[in-house]
Amino acid sequence: MIKVGIIGATGYAGAEIARILLGHPEAEVVWYGSKSYVGEEFSSIYGNFFKIIDDKCLDDNMEELANEVDVVFTATPQGLCASLINEDILGKVKVIDLSADFRLKDVTEYEKWYKIEHKAPSYIEEAVYGLCEINRDKVASARLVANPGCYTTCSILTAYPLVKEGLIDPDTLIIDALSGVTGAGRGAKVANLYCEVNESVKPYGVANHRHTPEIEEQLGYAAGKKLVLNFTPHLVPMNRGILATEYATLVKKDGKLPTAQDIRAAYEKYYGNEIFIRLLKDGVYPETRFVQGSNFVDIGFKVDERTGRVIMMGAIDNLVKGAAGQAVQNMNIMFGLDETMGLRIVPKCP
Repeated sequence: MIKVGIIGATGYAGAEIARILLGHPEAEVVWYGSKSYVGEEFSSIYGNFFKIIDDKCLDDNMEELANEVDVVFTATPQGLCASLINEDILGKVKVIDLSADFRLKDVTEYEKWYKIEHKAPSYIEEAVYGLCEINRDKVASARLVANPGCYTTCSILTAYPLVKEGLIDPDTLIIDALSGVTGAGRGAKVANLYCEVNESVKPYGVANHRHTPEIEEQLGYAAGKKLVLNFTPHLVPMNRGILATEYATLVKKDGKLPTAQDIRAAYEKYYGNEIFIRLLKDGVYPETRFVQGSNFVDIGFKVDERTGRVIMMGAIDNLVKGAAGQAVQNMNIMFGLDETMGLRIVPKCP
């Protein structure tokens, strides 16, 4: 049995890790870390765990935690994991960090976009970007995994095969993404109050959202060159879900534009055997309600022959595949378990 510790267990992503691991046959949470609720019963914060989890919240002492568990999930604000990590800890446990501390390989880019000093730059190169369907071989041997962001998971996976195969010009890529309010975290913010978000949709972080360099870096690896793209997130009045709609110009080969069959073949090449990526039938497009509560990514596309462009669409649950589910998927890979263990969760609809 894998012993698990969660730092940041009372945030939305941390609580989702706890929920998922309750159904995991090979893992057990023994440390619910929460600096804000030390000594309080976990179920008093999330009533859905009443009579299910009896544990009280502990602190975020990573040094002590490393002696008691096999893997630590850090579902914490940017900067905390980097301030706690050291060689002694990594010599004892595997760490899966849900913050952005180790996602970007350029420390100056991290400090530019996140406006904080990186406290552990020596571990950036070692950290594996935990996008399972693309980096699972590297994840398998990692001791430190940078769990991707929610917007980035959806945005990258939706476009990756077409970028990798050279079917689109990645310099023309535009991404519009919509997210439920849980994507903003559990902290109290006026902008996220019910009356501020209900019956309204708004763009934010326009041209400067901090997930932009993460998307550019990872799709840049697929393209084999540095990318610059437009990414615009929107906040929508729902609890969970991300829907990304992406547009790019198709690249002619032998004087002809790729057909819908060519696009589908590229997706099948990379995702045909991926259990958590569902390529939808022609004319069927993703809806967030059909992935809610699950680790699935639903992807659809439409070739626009009139404009010579392709429209790619992807949907995920931001708290599962966009955070906790992917983190558990990474854990399974790191410990040599069936990758789907604990994650065969049927989406809940309605």
